[in-house]
Parts: sequence; structure tokens; C-alpha cells
Amino acid sequence: MEERLRTLASISARHFSAHLDEVRLRSGHTTERIRVNHPTAAAVAPFLDDGRILMVRQYRYAIGRETLEIPAGKTDPGETVEVCARRELLEETGYEAGLLRRIFAYYPAIGYSDEVIEIFEARNLEKKNDFVDENEISKVEILTLDEVRDLVGREKITDSKTILSLCLLSGYFGMRSGA
Repeated sequence: MEERLRTLASISARHFSAHLDEVRLRSGHTTERIRVNHPTAAAVAPFLDDGRILMVRQYRYAIGRETLEIPAGKTDPGETVEVCARRELLEETGYEAGLLRRIFAYYPAIGYSDEVIEIFEARNLEKKNDFVDENEISKVEILTLDEVRDLVGREKITDSKTILSLCLLSGYFGMRSGA
């Protein structure tokens, strides 16, 4: 186990905080670790009745380019993960889910962050509006699973929550979609 000796520096933003800690290792040596405190997030794999999936294109500042991924976002203070999943789906695609099923939870950056992403499958979708959060989303795309597999295989989709969601829902890990 590693023991935090002191925090050397911290930065806090509206939705997370990051800390540089000095820690003592099991061997007794000291080193530095970065620790990010981040709220839980929800990711939604939304399927239309014909089996196609809704995905969103959005610019990701940290990597300097647009990505194609499933809708997702962090929980607001006091918000449940399921409410967050429903909100993000509507904000990013304009659709509401008649059926929302939790699939899995995982740590996307376990080496330095406490963020947990809970993955949901959404079915029985109903288009509620054409408005999407244009501050985040540049385009909503509807793809077949074969198209998505091809894009993953060609490394055009590299987002971990999207890839993991589709692996889980396609039965790759012995789990199956509700369809």
C-alpha cells in the first residue's frame, strides 16, 4: 500500500480536482503520484428499433480532434447516474429512452483518477427534439453495428467507453444486449 505523505500542489475546477501527492511506497522509498477526483459519469449505448446505434461526434480538447462515440457525461451534484444517462442522451441526441438498462461500471483511468463510468443500454427510443448541445456535439450519426465494428477495426473509433460498451453488448464478454 502507498501512504500519502503530503499534497505538493492542487488545482480545482468546476467539475474535478487534481493533486500532486508525495507518497511513501511499500519499500519505504518516496515518489510522487497524481490523483484526479472526478464525479461519476454515465455512458449510453442507444439503439433504434432496427438495431442501429446513435453516436455523437464531438471535439475533444485533450487530444485535439473530433471523436465518434456514444453519448456520455458526468453527473451533476445530487443527480443519480440513471438520471444523468437520460439527460445526456436527450441533450446529445434529442432522443429519450423508454428502456434504460445498466450494463457495467468501470474505471477508465485507474492509475490516476477515481472516475467511474457506468454504462447503460437504451432502447425504445423516441425522438423528442432536433436540438443537441452544440457546445459539445457537432453531429449525431446513426450507424449499423457492422459499420461501428469496421470503424473500430480501422482505429477511427478509439474511445474506450464506446468500444467497451459495444464489446459487452455484443456478447464479447459473455453478456448480451436486451434485443
